[in-house]
Amino acid sequence: MVFSGRQTVNAGLFRCCSFVWEYISQCLDSLIAQSFTDWEAIIVDDCSCDGSLALVDIYAEKDSRIISVAKSRNEGVHCARKTGVEKASGNYIVFIDPDDSFDQDALRLLKGALDSGNMDVLHYGINVNACEVSDDMRLSFESYVNNPCPELCDSEILGYAFDAKLGYLQDWRVTQRVYAADLAKRAFSQMIDCRLERAEDSYEYFVLASFASCQITRNDIRALNYNYGRGVTGASSLSVAEFLNDARSFKKCIDAIGQYALSGGEPSLMMAKMAAGAESKLMDLLFNDWSLRLSSEDRSRSLDELVRIFNGIDVSVQVMRCVRDEAYRLLAVGENGSDISELKKLFSFAESIFVPTKLGQRAPVSDGVSAYSEYRDAAQSHLNDLEGMSLRSKWSAQPIKIFASAHKPVDLFDCDAIQPVQVGCALGNDRFPWAWHDDDGDNISDQNPMYCELTAQYWAWKNIDADYYGFCHYRRYFNFSPNRYGENSWGEIMEPFIDTSSQVKYGLDDGAIKRAIDGYDVVTTEVKDLRDFPGDANTPLMQYEAAAKLNIDDLYHVFAILEDMHPDYAEDINAFANGNQSCFCNMFLMKKELFFGYCEWLFPILERFVEEWDSSLCSKEGLRTPGHLAERLLNIYLMHGERVGAGWKRKQVQCVHIEYPDKRYYDLPPVPGYAECDKPIVPVVFAADNNYAPMVTTTIASMLANASKDYFYDVVVIEDGITGSNKEQMVQFVAQYGNASIRFFGAGAMIADYELTTSNEHISKETYYRFLIQDVLPYYGKVVYLDSDLVVEGDVSELFELDLEDNLLAAAHDVDYLGNLNMHDGERMEYTKEILGMNRPFDYFQAGVLVLNVAEMRKLHSVKEWLEIASNPDYIYNDQDILNAHCQGRVKYLGYEWNVMHDCGGRVGNVFSFAPASAFDSYNASRSNPKIIHYAGFEKPWIMPECDFAEHYWKYARSTPFYEKLIALISKHKATELHLLLEEEARPPKVVGENSRIRKVIDPIMPLGSRRREVVKAVGRKLRGRS
Repeated sequence: MVFSGRQTVNAGLFRCCSFVWEYISQCLDSLIAQSFTDWEAIIVDDCSCDGSLALVDIYAEKDSRIISVAKSRNEGVHCARKTGVEKASGNYIVFIDPDDSFDQDALRLLKGALDSGNMDVLHYGINVNACEVSDDMRLSFESYVNNPCPELCDSEILGYAFDAKLGYLQDWRVTQRVYAADLAKRAFSQMIDCRLERAEDSYEYFVLASFASCQITRNDIRALNYNYGRGVTGASSLSVAEFLNDARSFKKCIDAIGQYALSGGEPSLMMAKMAAGAESKLMDLLFNDWSLRLSSEDRSRSLDELVRIFNGIDVSVQVMRCVRDEAYRLLAVGENGSDISELKKLFSFAESIFVPTKLGQRAPVSDGVSAYSEYRDAAQSHLNDLEGMSLRSKWSAQPIKIFASAHKPVDLFDCDAIQPVQVGCALGNDRFPWAWHDDDGDNISDQNPMYCELTAQYWAWKNIDADYYGFCHYRRYFNFSPNRYGENSWGEIMEPFIDTSSQVKYGLDDGAIKRAIDGYDVVTTEVKDLRDFPGDANTPLMQYEAAAKLNIDDLYHVFAILEDMHPDYAEDINAFANGNQSCFCNMFLMKKELFFGYCEWLFPILERFVEEWDSSLCSKEGLRTPGHLAERLLNIYLMHGERVGAGWKRKQVQCVHIEYPDKRYYDLPPVPGYAECDKPIVPVVFAADNNYAPMVTTTIASMLANASKDYFYDVVVIEDGITGSNKEQMVQFVAQYGNASIRFFGAGAMIADYELTTSNEHISKETYYRFLIQDVLPYYGKVVYLDSDLVVEGDVSELFELDLEDNLLAAAHDVDYLGNLNMHDGERMEYTKEILGMNRPFDYFQAGVLVLNVAEMRKLHSVKEWLEIASNPDYIYNDQDILNAHCQGRVKYLGYEWNVMHDCGGRVGNVFSFAPASAFDSYNASRSNPKIIHYAGFEKPWIMPECDFAEHYWKYARSTPFYEKLIALISKHKATELHLLLEEEARPPKVVGENSRIRKVIDPIMPLGSRRREVVKAVGRKLRGRS
C-alpha cells in the first residue's frame, strides 16, 4: 500500500495480504482524518487475495486523494514500494504500513518541520503499542527508535544508521522518515527489481541515505502509531520453515547492499565499512529471532541450512553470540540448576564450523573473526561459571564430602561425594569451573606454597557444612572396596588412570563410600610399619631426617610447640617420633565434630610454627614444611585420642596412587589464535614417542622450510611419553617460522583398552595414531598426515589443497608392495586378495603420506571401530593394510614424487623392479625430483648416515635442536656394529655364504629382512645342527 501526495506525500508501501483486511480501514481512516488535507495516497495492492483491494477501491471512490494501484503478480514489499514511488507526484514521500496509523495532526506537524529547514530527509518519532510482545521489549524498542540525534549531513546520515563502531546510533526504518520526492525517486530508481520482504528497509534506507545531503531529526513529533508485534516482527513463535524463509530474505538484503556498495566499481572505504556494518546488524537481528522465536529443537534443526544460506563464519559468530547472551542471562538470574546441555552443544557446533571455513571458503562481508574470538571467550567463561554453580549446588547437598585437592586440570571420578578443590586460587591461577575454590570465604589460600593441601582443609572447616569431611589428593584416593590389592614397596596401590574401571575396582562411588564409612568416626590410610619400607629410616624421626630438602630441626620445633600448647601430648609425641608406625599422605575422613576439634587443635600449632620459623632460605620443597608437619601431627592427634580413650571408631583403608591423573583430552581445541589468523590453516599431523622426538622435529623442519608462507600450519604431534623438555624445545623451534604452531596430544588413554601389536620390528604402536585423528581434531574436514621418518622438499600446502571429492584419502602407490605382488610365489597376491579382500591388488598404497578426508572417514568407522579392526594380529603392515582394505575404491592417487621411498637394503633392484613397468618407471622418475623422501625400512639416516638420500636428511637435521642427539645415535649404532663384527669372528659360517652362487637365486625372491628369508635361514640352521 502506497500513500503519495501533492505538497506532502504520505507513502505507505506494503503488500496487501491476508492480515491487512483487519487493519487497513484503521490506517485509511487515520489518513482521512488528518488536519492537514493536501495529500495524495497511493495504495499498491500486491496481488492480494483477501478482499483488501475491494476495500481500498471503496475508499478511493469516496476520496479522490486515494489512488489504488493493482499489480498483476505478487512481487513482495520492496517492489510494491518501488511501484508506489514511481506513481507519486508530490514534493515529499512518507511510507506507512497498513497495520499502523497516523496521529490526527501528524501531517500538519511534519509539514511544519519540513518548511522550517532545508533538508531532504526528516526523521520523526513514533508511539509504540505492544502487540504480543512484552512491555520491556516495547519500551526498549520505543527508546531506540526515538533516540535523539543531531542534524546529519552527507556520509553522517549513512554512518549513524550503519556504522557498527559508532554503535548504530539511529534506526534504518524507512517508515519513520519523510523524504524529498526527487531523492526518493532517484534512490528507488537505482534499487534492484527483486523480491525483498523481511529487512527490506535496511537495503532501501542504505540506498536512500547514500543519496541524502541533510537529515533533521524531530522525534518530538510522534506522528505514527506503530503496532509492535503485529505482522512479521515481534516475539511470537516461528516454525523452522518460516524462520528459514526470513533468513533467505535477510540474505537477499545483505547481498543487495553489498552489490550496491560495489555498484560504482571499487567501493570506497566508507561504503565498504557501512555495508559490513549493515550485514553485522542484520545477522544480529535475524539470530535474535532464532534465539527467541524458535524452540530448542528447531534451533538445532535450522543450523545446517543456515550455514548453506550464509557461511560458516557468519553463522558461528552469531550462534556463539547467542550462547554468550543466554548463558549470561542465566547467570544474572542465578539459575544455577539450569540445563545448559543445549548451550554446550551450540557452542561445540559453532566451534566445529568456524575453523573449516578458514580453509578456502570465502570470507564474509563483515569481519566476524575478531567478534567470534570475543564471543567465544565470554561464552566459555559464562558456561564454565554456570557449570561450576550447578556442580557446587549439587555438591552442597551431599552429607559426605571428600575434598580432592588439585592445582591443575585432572581427571575426576563420577562421584558426588568426591569433590575437587582448586588450591592456591588466591595466587592468581586460572579458576577451574569444575572445582571448589580455596579462596572463597574465610581462607588461607595465599599461603598454599607453605600449607599445601591444608588450604583446602582450612577452607572446608570455615565455609562448608557436612556430616563427614574427607581429604585426599588429585593423585591419591582411598580404596573403599572390600577387596585388598597388591602394593608397591611404599605401601601404595598403583593404578594408571582415573576411569570407570578404577572407580568400580576401588569403590569410589557414592554408594560404596557410604557403605564403607558407615558407623566409623574416622577413616585414614593404613598405618604402615616403616621397617618394611626400603632403606634404613625405621622411625618417623629417621624418615624425616632422611628427606634431603626438609630440616629435622623443624620437626623438633613443631614438637616443642605442641608440647608447650598441649602438655598432655608429650607421651604421644615420643611414641610416634621414635616408634615404627605411621599413616601417610594426610588423608582422612572424620565426622563433623571430630573434624572441627582437629582443626581447632591443628591450625593454631601451625600458625605459631610459621610465625617463629625462618623460611627465607628454604627451597621450594622446604617451603612446604608446614604441610609435611601436618602429616606427622595427624598421626600424633589420632594416637593421643586412642591413648586417652576418646572412643573414636577408626577404620584403615589402602591408599590408591594414580600414576597418570592429568586430564586426558579426547580431542584438541582449535589451534590457539586461529580466530585472529588471516591465513588459511593447514593441519598436519605426526605420530611419535620420546625416542622419535629428534626425527619428527627434523621432518617438521623440512616441511616448514619448504611450505608456502601464504598458509598457517597447525602442526599436531600425537604422542606417548615425549618429555616436557623435548616438547619445549620443539615449541621454540617451530615458533621461529612465524606461520606455524605445534601442539601435542597424549594418545595413551585412547588406545589403552586395545591390544595393538605390530608385525614388523621397525613399526611401533604409534603407527595406529593416525586412526585417532578424526576425533582428536573434530573441527577439521581434511588433514595431512606424515610419518616421522621422512623429509618434505615440496610445498605441503599443495597436498592439502587437493580436491578429495568424496574419496576417503589421497596417497601414493606402494612400489615395494607392488613388487611383492609380482613375485612368482604368489603369496603376497593371495594375502592381498584373501586377507585384505582387495579386488584390485595393484591399487595398494603406501600410508606414510596421507591426505585424509576425516569428515568422510568419520562416517565410515568410529575411532573405536578402527582400533578394534587394528587389534587383528593377522595383518602384515598393520594400519597400512587396514586402510587399504577399508578405503579401496575411494582413494585419490598422488604421484610417486610425494612419497619416494629410499633404496633400503637394495630393495629398488631386488623388489621394486618386480613392480609393473609403468609403476617402476614412475618411481625412478620421481627419484630425480622428490617432494617427499621416505626412509621406510631399517636403513635410517640416523643409523646409517651413508644410506640412500641421507644427504637430504642431514640438511634439515642440522637446523634442529636435536642434531647432536642424532649424531650420538650414529655413534652408538657404529659401536654396536663393531661389537657384532667382533662376535661374528667366533660364529660358525652362514647357511649361505656372501659369495655363494645360490645368493643370485635367493636374493630376488627372498629379500634381505623379509620374513620368508628368515624362515628359510632357520630351516638351514636346523639342518646343519645350529640353534
